[in-house]
Amino acid sequence: MGAALRGLPLAAWAYVCTVVALGTSCIALSSFDHMDWTTLAVLAVLSVICESVPALLSSASARVSLSYSAGLASVVLLGPVGAALVGASAVVTGRRDVALVKRVFNGAQFALSGYLAGVVYRVAGGTVGLPSNGSFPAIIPPYVAALVTYVAVNLGLIAVILVLVEQAPLWGFRWGPVGQLASGQLAYGMFGLLIAAPWGVVGPFSAVLVLLPMFIARWALEQTQAQQEAQAATIAALCQAVETKDYYTRGHSERVSRGAAMIAREIGMRPDRVGAVRYAGMLHDVGKLGVPTKVLQKSGALTEEEFAAIQLHPMRGLEIVRDIGFLDEALAGIMHHHERMDGTGYPMGLAGSEIPEFARVISVADAFDSMTSTRSYRPAMSLEAGMTELRRCAGTHFDPALVEAFVTAVERDGWTRPDPVAPPEGEETAQQDHDDPSVPLRVAGEGVRS
Repeated sequence: MGAALRGLPLAAWAYVCTVVALGTSCIALSSFDHMDWTTLAVLAVLSVICESVPALLSSASARVSLSYSAGLASVVLLGPVGAALVGASAVVTGRRDVALVKRVFNGAQFALSGYLAGVVYRVAGGTVGLPSNGSFPAIIPPYVAALVTYVAVNLGLIAVILVLVEQAPLWGFRWGPVGQLASGQLAYGMFGLLIAAPWGVVGPFSAVLVLLPMFIARWALEQTQAQQEAQAATIAALCQAVETKDYYTRGHSERVSRGAAMIAREIGMRPDRVGAVRYAGMLHDVGKLGVPTKVLQKSGALTEEEFAAIQLHPMRGLEIVRDIGFLDEALAGIMHHHERMDGTGYPMGLAGSEIPEFARVISVADAFDSMTSTRSYRPAMSLEAGMTELRRCAGTHFDPALVEAFVTAVERDGWTRPDPVAPPEGEETAQQDHDDPSVPLRVAGEGVRS
């Protein structure tokens, strides 16, 4: 968001100023009687340290601040005003990539989150001050209420600024990173109770004791991110190998992956399944590596043996990637994405609900991208014509509900087609496309085959 803030729309500027005014008011209009300034100073320093090293989540745009732990500890130890002051310390951070306006906004929204969490903690029966042995387990429900409030207020304030910056309607906003932030914030927020609980025994040193496991958790998140990046690189390499066989299909796997994810989100799949169906879309044609190039590039009718080689490519794909453990449900999508609802597809002749959901999703996105991309034997269809063809084949080739989900998503979010560029001179290209339901494959002696 840092780069975007330099050119904020007027509505976003007004919103930032409002949040800053509210955050400042929470502090300026409060009483500081009986404030434990030593505890406040220690927690503020801890908050600044944690804010300077946020944890990267599975989305490159989603980072969770470890300062949540200090903010929630201050709710217990200092109450609403102290929590607001600790939250406001986010204005000071060691991150050079954070613009001043974003620092001020972060400080204000953390102050608001801390203050409201402190109020909820008190209302829920929590006692402000040093916890004792008798505080447990009664302190846990008020603390959890405060934690949920802190996260909800923080994410709500962030979501609004993102919507205003992107100037997009709420229903078109991508909530995936916000969901990732919520899980990370709830997890790191629980460290706050671990900081507050032993404070009465070891004092400010309890903050230091919690730093080690907190940073170990951060390291674990970074390792998960590194693993995901390695997985993405592996998939990209396999896709590149497939797409070298035909100039016209370059970028096809990425577009099918994106289309499959659009359908998955439209029908309400869980985020982890959306990620898995993206993998399936990327790798759906990896079995082409096992199909002779001369078959893929043949201009005339296919022999029965050549047609069989193409029909076997989903099974070849499964053989190639079946030992890649993180694919899980994606394997079924790769294996069965050419099955048809009427049972006339391949390789198993499954019908209707027998076809795995991932495969039904991929088949829609796969066919649409094929039809709306330029091929050597025809120009690209328009998006409208492609959607009409999907609807024509709904119930026979495709799951009607998934077709409608895809059409809805495309009409709302749009679809980017590749530019119609002629291949370099001498580049061999496929003369038929098994993904294109509008132009079935030609098989010698028996006309066309789907």
